[in-house]
Amino acid sequence: MKEFRFRIIIVLAAIVLAVYLLYPTFADYQNKQDINKILEDKKQEFLAADSSLTKSQLEKMLSVVEDSILSANPEFVKDREKRVKLGLDLQGGMRVVLEVNTAQLLGKLAANPDDVFNEILAEAQLESELSDESVVDILGRKLTERGIRYSRYFGTIRQDDDEILSGLREDTEDAVTRALEIIRNRVDQYGVSEPTIQRQGSRRIIVELPGIAREEEAKQLLQGTALLEFRLLRDPEFTISVMQKIDDALAKTIGVLPDTTEDKTLSNLDTSLVAGETDTSVIDTLGEEQLTEEEFKQQHPFFAVALLDPQGRSADAYVRADEKNKLLLMLSRPEVQKVLPNNVEFVFGAKPIGQQEAQDVYIMYLMNKEPELTGGVVTDALATIDPNSSAPIVSMTMNSEGATDWARITGANVGKRIAIMLDGLVFSAPSVRNKITGGRSQIEGMANMEEAKLLEIVLKAGALPAPVDIIEERTVGPSLGEDSINKGFSSVLIGYILVGIFMIIYYLRAGTVASATLVFSILFILGVLAGFKATLTLPGIAGIILTIGMAVDANVLIFERIREELSTGKTVKASVDSGYARAYSAIIDSNITTFFTGIILYQFGTGPIQGFALTLMIGIAASLFSALVITRLIFDIMTARGVKVTVG
Repeated sequence: MKEFRFRIIIVLAAIVLAVYLLYPTFADYQNKQDINKILEDKKQEFLAADSSLTKSQLEKMLSVVEDSILSANPEFVKDREKRVKLGLDLQGGMRVVLEVNTAQLLGKLAANPDDVFNEILAEAQLESELSDESVVDILGRKLTERGIRYSRYFGTIRQDDDEILSGLREDTEDAVTRALEIIRNRVDQYGVSEPTIQRQGSRRIIVELPGIAREEEAKQLLQGTALLEFRLLRDPEFTISVMQKIDDALAKTIGVLPDTTEDKTLSNLDTSLVAGETDTSVIDTLGEEQLTEEEFKQQHPFFAVALLDPQGRSADAYVRADEKNKLLLMLSRPEVQKVLPNNVEFVFGAKPIGQQEAQDVYIMYLMNKEPELTGGVVTDALATIDPNSSAPIVSMTMNSEGATDWARITGANVGKRIAIMLDGLVFSAPSVRNKITGGRSQIEGMANMEEAKLLEIVLKAGALPAPVDIIEERTVGPSLGEDSINKGFSSVLIGYILVGIFMIIYYLRAGTVASATLVFSILFILGVLAGFKATLTLPGIAGIILTIGMAVDANVLIFERIREELSTGKTVKASVDSGYARAYSAIIDSNITTFFTGIILYQFGTGPIQGFALTLMIGIAASLFSALVITRLIFDIMTARGVKVTVG
């Protein structure tokens, strides 16, 4: 056995690596079963507590519960990230094809557009829908045909037509690129797992959202532009009052009302401050002089999660990352919605301000729902470094209307705080020191310059919106996706059994060995998919099935060669050696040509074609390893031990 030691180690290492890469997939499947059971119990609990809940409200509450489970079990998230990813056709979800409306963008870029321009632009848009030519080129051609200089609507009088046309091409290209980045950013914040976002052609974007539940919300997410808002924070007295009402409402239903005869006011909370990583103080401990920690959690469920600054510097609440979902679940309860004014809402900060017990801590603000000003007034944004703090900032410039409104807003709210929000999260909430004129402001709170640059792109896109239209939408239900998985793997199993039966009957013991090594081929394919975070699709399963047949094709060539050598009177060992040597060229030639075909399909194909080509190429490599290494090793061990290798 010593002469086979190296090959045995190689084979065992490959098997162990494949099992290691696939273990998160198995673990995620078990975790999903446990989570679904908990969600089903919670669903019944919510319906029993309030039978008037709508489907949308129930889905939102269950989504918060699921997020809370994942936050409390980080190993679940790690398993989900490392598992074999499933495509839209297997997991269910939405596939949306978006098109950036470059015609409307040109209409907004035009200076003093008249009826003639609008007519030409409409013709160019209609013609572009029927051809591959861009709207910019068609518009330029039509303006030239009518003898109209481009500077009539674009650029300056000093620029020639070619220079203006080149600039318009850059503007439209930049608009599509920014739209792609904004959509990716929004999808990531939305929390869709394993999304696929890619550009197609000059102005189209394909978005696949596996496992998406709220389709209308997803469409609004994709079609909207980046939302920059300036909102007024509520006064500390009002905020504390609202929080107290929420705490009392929750205590009545999930806790015990505090005894009001005792002094259990918020000012008596026994808290201390701990410096976080960003040198910003955050709440570390909680409790009450007259209550134990457990009693405090029962009597003040809201304040046990949303901690206040004991020094009274603000009414902002501090929430640990692992408690955010729990707090959101509290705020979504019907009894809380009844006491929460309908013109305000709680909003989290975009970045953690520190850490407590290895958990990030976020600030939660209470502010008006309606913004004082939106990002539509922003005409320019620039990421730079603050010379005073050396921190990355984004400076914004507003148009004349925005500058006037901003001066009025800041002048009327001196001493108050205004939150600067992007996509529903607070980047900073500075106090207004004096009236701000000139329409200039800045956003702080970015971790690095790269993040500031991305924010600059987002703000520019918001300032110069390129409308995005949904031109194709496809929805795959979860039950249909699960049915595809079941049928796909049933096909793999049936294909394996049929091929295995044929090989065993026709090639006897050698066929049995070949059938056994097919299992390793499938194991290696799935292991590689998991290791490289590739996505398994229904066409990918078809590629695995095809691979099973191709895998035994190499064995058939080898076994026929071995049979010929045995018929000449050679020994079993000599026949095996000669059979493999003579079959190598035919096996390599046939598999290389198929592999190259797979490369071409993957390079020039899209969607399902790429999924099929990927598993086909991985399958070829895996089947060659199984046939030429594992099967050969087993034959060599059998002949070394005197076991007869029968090939029919």
